[in-house]
Amino acid sequence: MPFSRRTVVAGLTCLGFAAGGSAKPGRDAERMLLHSAEIDDGDTVARLIGIGTDLEVRDARERTALMIATHKNHVEVARILIGAGADVNAKDSIGDSPFLYAGAEGRIEILRLTLAHGADLAATNRYGGTALIPACHHGHVEAVYMLLKTAIAVDHINNLGWTALLEAVILGDGGPTYVEIVDALVHAGANPRIADREGVTPLVHARRRRFTEIAAILEQASKR
Repeated sequence: MPFSRRTVVAGLTCLGFAAGGSAKPGRDAERMLLHSAEIDDGDTVARLIGIGTDLEVRDARERTALMIATHKNHVEVARILIGAGADVNAKDSIGDSPFLYAGAEGRIEILRLTLAHGADLAATNRYGGTALIPACHHGHVEAVYMLLKTAIAVDHINNLGWTALLEAVILGDGGPTYVEIVDALVHAGANPRIADREGVTPLVHARRRRFTEIAAILEQASKR
């Protein structure tokens, strides 16, 4: 059952968790932590952390408080949790982690925090893709640039047989956002010759879809 902020504060006091309290935090405190992350209540999150509440407790979907905060893009709550040592690579029931989700959904500030606190660049989602691949698919340019500044594998191939470059061409709309992403990938060293499982390269896909600007970038890259 959801907690209101008043209920959370009252609950902390009743459980002996007010300043100077010595009770060991249990399941109620853990439920409060998850709910406080959900409603963006950083003060309560900090208080719960201060009394030793388990940072890695999971909800019914195996999401930690940090994963919940990342879903909601609650940056300050995420900052508090990460600063306290929350695992940025802890996966939920569908294989997402705060790092992977922040990259895929363009949660820029949280992505920045995860990268600064041990993000596993080799981690993959349920589709076998790194954070870079869905960032390209969804057109999150800033996330793409941020990830390309790391040692992430630019030519990683996911379970569909697609690289980030293939995904940007196949699932993008060919507009300015995807032109910029393709250009960024190429300049970061993405191999334009890696084809999909049918042997179709990004350039051929771009030509078939009449993505003129993208095709021009890939033509130049293929000559190198």
